[in-house]
Amino acid sequence: MGFSPKFTLSKSISNSLRLIERAYGFLAAADVSEEWIARMQSQALLLEAHHTTHIEGTQLTLDQSESVLNGKTLPDADPDDVQELLNYRRAYEYMLMQVEKNEIKDDLILIMHQQLVKGVRGDYSQPGQYRTVQNYIVNSKTKDIIYRPPPLELVPAMMEELIIWLNQDSDIHPVLIAAIAQFQLLHIHPFVDGNGRASRLLSTLCLYMAGYDFKRLFSLSEYYDRDKIAYYTAIQTVRDQDLDMTGWLEFFAGGLAAQLGEICDKGERGVILNVVSKTCHFSPVQKQALEYIAEHEVLELSK
Repeated sequence: MGFSPKFTLSKSISNSLRLIERAYGFLAAADVSEEWIARMQSQALLLEAHHTTHIEGTQLTLDQSESVLNGKTLPDADPDDVQELLNYRRAYEYMLMQVEKNEIKDDLILIMHQQLVKGVRGDYSQPGQYRTVQNYIVNSKTKDIIYRPPPLELVPAMMEELIIWLNQDSDIHPVLIAAIAQFQLLHIHPFVDGNGRASRLLSTLCLYMAGYDFKRLFSLSEYYDRDKIAYYTAIQTVRDQDLDMTGWLEFFAGGLAAQLGEICDKGERGVILNVVSKTCHFSPVQKQALEYIAEHEVLELSK
């Protein structure tokens, strides 16, 4: 029968999509410097790499993660935590190279998974392979089974159905397609481990391929990691409601809208700084110092 997601386009989803489209337009038109964009992209990658791995249990602080991505050695850090962080950057860079192909394939997802988990915790996660065992999601405190994914023999067919659905023409908003992709990969749970990271990266890829990259300034995982209970609850709600994804789509779209709202606030300051630096003929050093002050909200720029 193929994959066909079930959801209702609620008022909450529609409101979030309207805010997202507004942010899309603002970021497309914003007159900010290339240096500002590059610095904010670097920060977004740091936040995504840190938070997507932190959600899964790594213990690095944000400052430590920044040090690792800058090539510094942390002798006291868990080597697997460090490797997971570096793996995410490698997987993200691979994902970027696939965007222009504008087609999601089975091999693409498998390679992204391989990049995410290779060399971590003894390669227990079977990098780049669909699982060959039945896995479970277990409550870390009670040890009760929270979710039993589909039988392993169904995984290849379910992934094929998802991929076919992702590549077909659709009237569904691209943001919702990205949200559905994230949930459905989590639902199939096709890998022994690394499903959360792979699902969030797939969701990002879907957004990028649809032209909704928002200049690569956002981090979905930062929003999720702020309140992991709300994140997991939104996912579990779909399972509790006969796979109706409405609640999850509300959470996903609302989170992205909130993230983009924060980015647009920074973008407005970036626009003002760009105008001021051009008008006052600031040197590169002066411009960089002023941008730092504004980005860290040391002072309030009047509009």
